[in-house]
Amino acid sequence: MLQSFIVEHYLESAVDVYCGGPDIFKGKVKACADNVLTLENKGKLTHLAIDKIVALWAQ
Repeated sequence: MLQSFIVEHYLESAVDVYCGGPDIFKGKVKACADNVLTLENKGKLTHLAIDKIVALWAQ
């Protein structure tokens, strides 16, 4: 359910993603498939498990 929401509303948008703990992941949403969110930040890709996402918001 969250996967389709991300694709519909945030694909190619800059976001911050909180998964708990002290870290917040930042980047542009490049893909969201197979329960993995892919962010690009400064030319590097970060892959996050969608089921670990607590909150997501536009930058």
